[in-house]
Amino acid sequence: MLNLEEKIEQAVILAGGYGTRLKPFTDTNPKPMYPFEDRPFLEYLIEQVKSFGIENILLLLGYLPEKIMDYFGDGSKWGVHIKYAVTPAEYETGLRLKKAETEGLLADEFLFMYCDNYCPIDYRRLCREYYAYEALIQFTAYHNLDGYTKNNLRIAESGLVEVYDKKRVEPNLQGVDIGYAIVNRKVLELMPEENENFEKIVYPQLVAQQKMFATVTEHRYYSVGSWERIELTKAFFAPKKVIFLDRDGTMNVRPPQACYIERPEDFVWLPEARQAIKELKDNGYQIVLISNQPGIARGRLTEETLAQIHAKMQQDLAEVGASIDYIYYCPHDWDEGCRCRKPKPGMFYQAQKELSLDLTKCWMLGDDERDMHAGGDAGCRCMYITEQHPLIEAVHTILKLDEVEK
Repeated sequence: MLNLEEKIEQAVILAGGYGTRLKPFTDTNPKPMYPFEDRPFLEYLIEQVKSFGIENILLLLGYLPEKIMDYFGDGSKWGVHIKYAVTPAEYETGLRLKKAETEGLLADEFLFMYCDNYCPIDYRRLCREYYAYEALIQFTAYHNLDGYTKNNLRIAESGLVEVYDKKRVEPNLQGVDIGYAIVNRKVLELMPEENENFEKIVYPQLVAQQKMFATVTEHRYYSVGSWERIELTKAFFAPKKVIFLDRDGTMNVRPPQACYIERPEDFVWLPEARQAIKELKDNGYQIVLISNQPGIARGRLTEETLAQIHAKMQQDLAEVGASIDYIYYCPHDWDEGCRCRKPKPGMFYQAQKELSLDLTKCWMLGDDERDMHAGGDAGCRCMYITEQHPLIEAVHTILKLDEVEK
């Protein structure tokens, strides 16, 4: 049986504009060739497309196309097949797509991407929702709860896009289109032959037809669109290895149900847990603690006491040459409706933004279904900790996988 994501066999990436906000780099280079870790931004997108299982890529070029074509060639170096549609640099997105259609280069359905945005999206979910909603366009929207950029959308709970405002002036907007759209080619029938912007012309018409939906992500996207975003994007692509750890029951002895670690002396390490953390640190991992602490809301301990407990934890780790790098905790009770209490993934997204993480490359280790749900929803790889499979064994498994993946 064909997986839904396997039905999309082509990715189309817009990469033809002048990139004026990135001058002086774009005086002599197209914007998506800006390098991170000695590799152009566009290379990361192509590798991501390959990871989705898509091997046919069409690049819509305009400005300095030879710089891109000479570097990527036919795509065989990356295990993909790349074709090019070259049009004048002054063409808008709509006319680039129309020309590609005229030349027979577009599949009936394709993944449509912008060359200046990268986000570790849940591609399977995007495909699943596209077919479930019978959408003509299903794009990815950044929730933008942190005000990272200006909103241009209003989205219903169902995912239906109720407003698309390219000028970003409508009231009560929440979310922004970041591309990664599955597009039915027949929407190009809505485009005139003139040089027009695809989103400006087509998106409002699909909103009116209730045929455009959004798959919302809280994972921050990263951009090469302007100098203001470059430093954040550099931090995101910088190599890093990260483990998220639950606390009680994973690192230390879990207290009885409805009880809490209320004093530093109540924090008792599980066997070999400190050694496990040391081995992670010795192998270059950053360790992020993610813990629900409802005892604060219930008046059983204060945040000052929690800090003392964690200070004792860090002191114990220092004795073996280890440490926890970052600590995140939810102080709320289960019925407060917060976004951070596991099984919700809010603490993961907070860490993602503050530490510039790619959550799809991180691990979550915990002893509770809530840990698995929260980490999984955030996109992390997850591993269950039990008495039969303690933290030290999980760490050894991860370190072996590291060797295989090198």
